[in-house]
Amino acid sequence: MQPTVTVLILRFVRLTLDPSKREDFLTLFDGSSASIRAFDGCLELLLLQDTRYPNIFTTLSKWSSEDALNEYRSSPLFIDTWARTKPMFASPAIAFSYAVVRGPL
Repeated sequence: MQPTVTVLILRFVRLTLDPSKREDFLTLFDGSSASIRAFDGCLELLLLQDTRYPNIFTTLSKWSSEDALNEYRSSPLFIDTWARTKPMFASPAIAFSYAVVRGPL
């Protein structure tokens, strides 16, 4: 039997918001970010803002494993937060997950 390998996962989600919803989004993020950071397996959560377009944000989260990320994505916390975020979009979100294969852990 092979040992289970834990692979660090980085999740990027680019959010293009309706410009009139920018402040609502920031309020929502501020209200939910502590709970997301406290979710089992979440190691870090950052909110990035595009330097040219202030209504475009990217979340960068670091997860202890793909399983941890998937557990979060099926949790009531994610479902509720996503349901409240989605109506603020000017275009669909774009999400990517990456496994860390080299670099400092």
